[in-house]
Amino acid sequence: MSRVLLVEDDPHLLRNMRITLHASGHEVITAATGRKALSEAAAGRPDLVVLDLGLPDLDGLEVIRSLRGWTGVPIIVLSGRASGGDKVTALDAGADDYVTKPFGVDELLARIRAVTRRAIAPEDGVPAVRIGGWSVHLADRRVSSDRGEVKLTPTEWKLLEAFVRHPGKLIGQRQLLTEVWGPVGTGDTSSLRLYLNRLRRKLEPDPSRPRHLLTEPGIGYRFLP
Repeated sequence: MSRVLLVEDDPHLLRNMRITLHASGHEVITAATGRKALSEAAAGRPDLVVLDLGLPDLDGLEVIRSLRGWTGVPIIVLSGRASGGDKVTALDAGADDYVTKPFGVDELLARIRAVTRRAIAPEDGVPAVRIGGWSVHLADRRVSSDRGEVKLTPTEWKLLEAFVRHPGKLIGQRQLLTEVWGPVGTGDTSSLRLYLNRLRRKLEPDPSRPRHLLTEPGIGYRFLP
């Protein structure tokens, strides 16, 4: 059973969707405003967010961007905005899927199943990710090559996992700090740089000229396989 954060300001639709999702085996957290949604996301740690864009206090795009500052939780947008431009804007902001109102229940449930499968695919569907000459085995938390294995500390492993689960994606500093140290963790940007440099020394062919664990100055970081 997955935990779904359902964000919708229409009380009738919110109630019906909550009943439907619960009947389909999901635990449901609800919010009727953007600020409440951000609060519930931080406290409840949902597995999925279903988000209406037309909220009374914050535009749903602001909610998406705020979430993407610290979490990679899958986000499905529900919206009456049907233009291609609106969909592109939401997806560029960080949404994983976009469902136009009115929608069928079966379609929404199918979209939920699809994004949930994609969210767990790196762990269950990909046996290893390559970084130069190294293979990162997510399932058994191992980094190896034909020369043997490299030992990582728990923090180094958390940081590496955060990278390899988002290949090619620009990840902000705050999101990395939260994924590694948690929302109220002790990590800071100097700690992040320290552990990133350690990973580069262990995994990059030339740590002074990294090709896989890249820094985007002033923005964040990116992993290129």
